[in-house]
Amino acid sequence: MKVLVTGGAGYVGTSLCEILLASGKVDELTVFDNLSRHNFNLFIGQNKLNGNIKFVEGDILDSRKLRKAVQGVDAVIHLAAKVTTPFADQDAHLFEQVNHWGTAEVTYAAEESDVKKLIYLSSVSVYGSGESARSIDSELNPKTFYGISKMRGEEHVQRLSRKMKTHVIRCGNVYGYNRSMRFDAVINKFLFEANFHQKINIHGDGQQHRPFVHVNTVCETLMNVLFEDGESSISNLVEHNYSINDIAEVLKELYPELEMIFINNNMRLRELKIDVQSGNLASGFEELDVLRERLVVFKKEFTF
Repeated sequence: MKVLVTGGAGYVGTSLCEILLASGKVDELTVFDNLSRHNFNLFIGQNKLNGNIKFVEGDILDSRKLRKAVQGVDAVIHLAAKVTTPFADQDAHLFEQVNHWGTAEVTYAAEESDVKKLIYLSSVSVYGSGESARSIDSELNPKTFYGISKMRGEEHVQRLSRKMKTHVIRCGNVYGYNRSMRFDAVINKFLFEANFHQKINIHGDGQQHRPFVHVNTVCETLMNVLFEDGESSISNLVEHNYSINDIAEVLKELYPELEMIFINNNMRLRELKIDVQSGNLASGFEELDVLRERLVVFKKEFTF
């Protein structure tokens, strides 16, 4: 199988490329990335990527280069995106260009090629917010420019479902260690600040919930969807819903001297929970023990 991964040098992309090559089922892997995050960790380090892999430095808005890269490919995993925290609301034009129209260009390129499967990593931000848990059947009501742009991207992908297998995967907040870390994600950011500053800032009263999923779970799920012979689908990918205070509680156990600073602690911020039992690709759990175990492992990766 020949596979192209857009955004393959990013946080999820780096781990995904590693496990795809290790699977022995990918004959040729193409990484298509514009390196906008200036993250070069895919290309360096002790862990050599063994297999037939090539890199194309390009932007998904560059339709000519994208079409050329897609030629001869069996499957496309579309990760490339302008990413933000769930309720950030800025850079409207950039989100619209990259996540909406960039995804449109990916679908156009796939449509004009022999691609048989297109996997799109969307976001649970398309559900917006609310007190009740959202499921795959819930109405889409994004509250941010980011969420709107991911929803528009989904529409382009679903348009191709009659021509090829399409899989839209609405992903929760990704966390966990790998060599292409994002430290703007809330759990990763908190752990870094706890380790090196001994304090974290919590906005609002900390009772707001967010849906989370470990980076390894995301990559294993993407690989499974790639190799499975299932019909076109739309799914969620969330392991657990934790409040910000839940995360702070675990960090306090790992760092007893941790100082927690509440900013506007009289405010209740927007809530988003995902029903992990329905239409969900991951095994759901709410216990803090799993988070604790994972953060202990993560903590050991810091050099000091």
